Amino acid sequence: MFLHIFLNRLKCLIRDKQVMFWTLMFPILLATMFKMAIPDVVNLEKFEPIDIAVINNVEYQNNIAFNSALSSVSSKESSSDLMFNTKIVNEEEAKELLKNNKISGYIILNDGPKIVVKESGFKQTILKQFINEYLQVTSQYHNILESNPASIQNFISELGSSESYIKEVSSNNDAPNSSVSYYYALIAMTCLYGAMHGMKEVLSVQANQSPQGARVSLAPTNKLKVFASSILAATVIQILIILILLTYLRFALNLDFGNQIGYIILTAVCGSLVGVSFGAMVGSIIKGKEGLKISIIVSFTMLFSFLSGMMWLDIKYIIANKVPILSYINPANVISDAFYALYYYDTYTRFFTNIGVLCVFSIIFYLITFFIMRRQKYASI
Repeated sequence: MFLHIFLNRLKCLIRDKQVMFWTLMFPILLATMFKMAIPDVVNLEKFEPIDIAVINNVEYQNNIAFNSALSSVSSKESSSDLMFNTKIVNEEEAKELLKNNKISGYIILNDGPKIVVKESGFKQTILKQFINEYLQVTSQYHNILESNPASIQNFISELGSSESYIKEVSSNNDAPNSSVSYYYALIAMTCLYGAMHGMKEVLSVQANQSPQGARVSLAPTNKLKVFASSILAATVIQILIILILLTYLRFALNLDFGNQIGYIILTAVCGSLVGVSFGAMVGSIIKGKEGLKISIIVSFTMLFSFLSGMMWLDIKYIIANKVPILSYINPANVISDAFYALYYYDTYTRFFTNIGVLCVFSIIFYLITFFIMRRQKYASI
């Protein structure tokens, strides 16, 4: 009997075109639009070298230290790895370039470097900060040279070079990519959309919600067994939907989730359990019709997804810093954070913490559903 109900509920869920569209096709369409839009957003965030000029006077030509420092952060050709795109010109040319907004400012060495700008702004602040840092470093080295003149060669060679000993990497040896966080939030939203399947299964055993529920209530079959087989069918369908979405993201959109397939599937399973159990809880608590329950599910799902960073990534970090408790009571954020932990961390503490929280969510939602449904009685059917 259990297997018979399970298989038939699978068929019913697959044939429900409306629910299948919102739980499968809509996330795929949304992921495709993300793929088209997110690269442009990422490109906008890239730092472009700042166009500046330097006056080619005698002091500039003789200042080996300043030449070395400027060369380390600039080139005559623009590059995303450099700070400045520098032109070496005379003073008249520099003024003309600044007047025509071809450069953000120019540097003139007259008893030390000075900057000339037309207006204040982000680029001008960076240029000013570079000059300030150069002056601070030269001042420090000057004090060292006064006490140890023999270090002059080291001073000249090291002033223009600064090395970074910190490199941003992810645990899977791929280049870090902040855009994947949008897709993690999308996957979390899809998991929570599984609530529609859970809600449908509750309706199917409630006599006051559907003709099928009335027949189930009159049948000489354990109602809990019928509900358990139906929920299992809903969970299996939702897991398959998440796996299809992950496959599409990986092979159609070429999005890398790392090589920890087992943990990725575990996250998909736990996320699906939360989604289906959430829908079952809403279906059992809300006494209204199906349309009202769907509206509540969609509203909460979109709210949770927004707070997990699907529409605006910064909100995720704002909440984590300002109201960290919200990060743990938002199931969408916990699901997306589990994927994030797998991608960026080489330990599993954060990942399994998220998995544990998801399991607690599922248990709480199912317990609430169970205690409400076992008390339901009907005066007439």
